[in-house]
This record gives sequence, structure tokens and C-alpha cells, in this order.
Amino acid sequence: MTEFSRPLLPFEDCMEKLKIKAHAALFASGLLFGANYWIAKGLMPGYMQPMQIIFVRGFAAMLLFWLLSVSLQPLKIHRSDHIKLIICSLLGIAINQICFFTGLSYTSPVDTSLIHAGSPLMVIAFSAIIAGEKVTTSKIAGILAGGAGAILLILQGSGAAAAENQLLGNTLILINITAYSLYLVLVKPLMMKYNAVTVMKWIFLYGFLMVIPFSVKDAFSINWQGFTPSAWLSLGYIVVGTTFLAYLLTTFSLKALSAGVAGYYIYMQPVIAASIGIFMFSEALSMVKIVAAVLIFTGVYLVNRPAAVKTNA
Repeated sequence: MTEFSRPLLPFEDCMEKLKIKAHAALFASGLLFGANYWIAKGLMPGYMQPMQIIFVRGFAAMLLFWLLSVSLQPLKIHRSDHIKLIICSLLGIAINQICFFTGLSYTSPVDTSLIHAGSPLMVIAFSAIIAGEKVTTSKIAGILAGGAGAILLILQGSGAAAAENQLLGNTLILINITAYSLYLVLVKPLMMKYNAVTVMKWIFLYGFLMVIPFSVKDAFSINWQGFTPSAWLSLGYIVVGTTFLAYLLTTFSLKALSAGVAGYYIYMQPVIAASIGIFMFSEALSMVKIVAAVLIFTGVYLVNRPAAVKTNA
């Protein structure tokens, strides 16, 4: 007997189309984040310090999300969900951005992007612990391999004479991806209840309030007169590209995809960042970085390898 595939029901067809859009959103977000390692590094420390970027980025993104929300039907947030939004703001905005920009100022874009490649492995671990997602032996092996690669990069910094703060920078980047990975898992339930703009406007409001005490003093000492056209373009890219658009696209994707799938697209970032470094900035990859990359991408394969299907003889 031949089995024919039935046509998709209307709601199933809509869901499939939403998934395609979600994958496209994550792909675009990966491109934006991947180029950001070099663009943000180009602003520091010549034009702006890490805390100055964090202040401007947070304020501008908050303003953009609230302005965009005016055009949408207002949604009332349940009181208990505000607590969840505050936690997401702490992880996804405050800790994430402070550690990312401060860490990036001490280490290289390639190291940063390679350590970031461990984020999907953390997302899977947090999804298993918090959401009860099943973790296979293959996924555990992938988490261990990716973690070993990230640790190898961090330990490399402890012996680097040319970059005495590389250990600190790599450690801050590890904290950065840990916070962001946990954020991806915790924000998904909120995305199932509210639209992306509503969620992001509150997350960036709370997040900006959290970073003010650490960044407001530095923000008033920005030398705007010293900005070149390329510096303005770089800042615009950071604010509009990797903050407003990238966060919006990633959050939108969680409507149709799991946090693990969203985390998987982070693997695009080291490829993009390393490609830019090699072809545009002549940055060399050491053997340690190559071994770390092999470990991380071995983790990619193991984590995403489909489970074996048991068949009855």
C-alpha cells in the first residue's frame, strides 16, 4: 500500500511559512552580529569607551522600540510577567552588554567570536535544566567539546605577553554568552504570550535603567566633535543593526522556533567574524585558535546530529 502525503491544513501552512520567516530572521541576525565584532572594536578605544557605547546603545534602542510600539495595539503585561521581563533584562541587556563590550576591549574579535560559538551548547544545557528538553548522549558530548574549546581560548590568554588583559577579556566574554544563552531560554515563554516589540520595549527599558549607574558618568564625556563619518556609521550600525534589528529578529524567531534552534545560528558569527579578520584585517589564526575552533565545531556536529531511530527487525 502506498502512503500519500496529505495536504497541509491552513493553520499548518501558516506555521510553516512562519518558520521560514523565523529562519530568515535568524540568518539576518547572525550576519548583523557577526560583523559587529569588528565594527564595535573599531570604535574602541579611539572614539568611545565600552560604557559609553552601552549607554548610547541602550538609550537609542529603548527609544526605537517604544516609538515602534506606538503604531501597534497596546498589550497589557501581566504583573508577574514584569518580574520575568526584569530578569531577562538583567541577563540579556545589562550583564550581556557590559561583559561583551568590556571583554571585547581587552581581547580580539576572533577570540570573542569563537567563544561565542559555545553559546548554542549553553542554550541546550539551560533548555534541558529549565524547560525539561531531552538531552541525548551526543548532545552531552557536544556540550563538553564546545566547552573545552572555549576554555582553551580563555587559558591561552593567561600566557599572552602581547595582550596582558586577554584572560580578563575572554572570561568576560564567557560570562556574556552565559547570560545571553540563559536569556534566550527565559524569554521564549514571554514571546508565546506577547508580540516581539512589546517584549523588547520593556526589556530595553528595564535594561537601560540597570546600566545607567555604570555608564552615565562616562556617557557625558563622549567627544562627539572627534567623530569621523566612518565612526558615525559604525555607531549607527551598532545601534540600529546589532541592537534594534538583531534583537527584534531573534526575539521574533522564538515565536516559531525553539531557543536551541535560535542558538544554533550563533555558529554563523565566528565564521563571519573570522572571514572579515582574515580578508580585511590580515589577522592570523594561531594553532591554539584552530584547535579551539575544531573542538567548538565538533560540538556543533554532535549537538545537531539527529538521534538514531530504532527499528524492529
